[in-house]
Amino acid sequence: MGSGHPGHETDQARRRGGGGVPGRPKVTPGRKSTPTKGAAELLVGRNPVVEALRAQVPATALYVALGIDVDDRINELVRTAADRGLPILEISRAELDRMTGGVLHQGVGLQVPPYAYELFEDMLAASTEAAFPLLVALDGVTDPRNLGAVIRSAAAFGAQGVFMPERRAASMTATAWRTSAGAAARLPVSQVTNLTRAIKTCQKAGFVVIGLDADGETDLYHLEAAVGPVVVVVGSEGRGLSRLVGETCDLRVGIPMASSVESLNASVAAAVALAEITRRRTAG
Repeated sequence: MGSGHPGHETDQARRRGGGGVPGRPKVTPGRKSTPTKGAAELLVGRNPVVEALRAQVPATALYVALGIDVDDRINELVRTAADRGLPILEISRAELDRMTGGVLHQGVGLQVPPYAYELFEDMLAASTEAAFPLLVALDGVTDPRNLGAVIRSAAAFGAQGVFMPERRAASMTATAWRTSAGAAARLPVSQVTNLTRAIKTCQKAGFVVIGLDADGETDLYHLEAAVGPVVVVVGSEGRGLSRLVGETCDLRVGIPMASSVESLNASVAAAVALAEITRRRTAG
């Protein structure tokens, strides 16, 4: 799979689809969001494009190179794009080569718009009003696949949102969208300029902040704080929680594992912790 930067439509482009174009994810009325400053992304490759369309990744156009061999994947992606009302633009292979910067595209490209992030203040306010307030913070998670997987788990276990730093962290790319399996369309995601400050804001709002740490002083399965408002902080797979974020957490919580396993993938650790918190909240 690869991605490039979409260019303008050329005179060779021919519109085959029409209708409304799905843009950024739907935002609940009355809640503000601010779009990312990044550019649109071009997702390429037959399998990645099919998977993205199946996962309802927001898109603005499907590009198909003229004269390509048509297989079941091409038929499916063209049919799905047409059903969604996406413009289907036929362009020359040379033009698609230019748009993708030489990345192997297999004759197709899906243009994905910038993601519209939720304002952190709105996310926090909505969470405080929930029956079981639960948020997830990501500290140094740079793989968009991990980001998408965490969003999927957060949505599955009833969290009201996920937030992470604007810099030195994964962002909502088409890869993250696809890995979330559509959950990113339902769960608010926010970027913050200062993660430690955002965590402290949550604490002032009554949240207990739990940092996942292999050397944590508390065992996840003996966590009493799970019944109240909680923020689960997930560190990077390589170095875990950063020093300042770790010091800001109210508790550092470890996940019991076999001694032969050193650590869990960030998204797996998040899923285990969220599942246990949900179990404790619903057990009584």
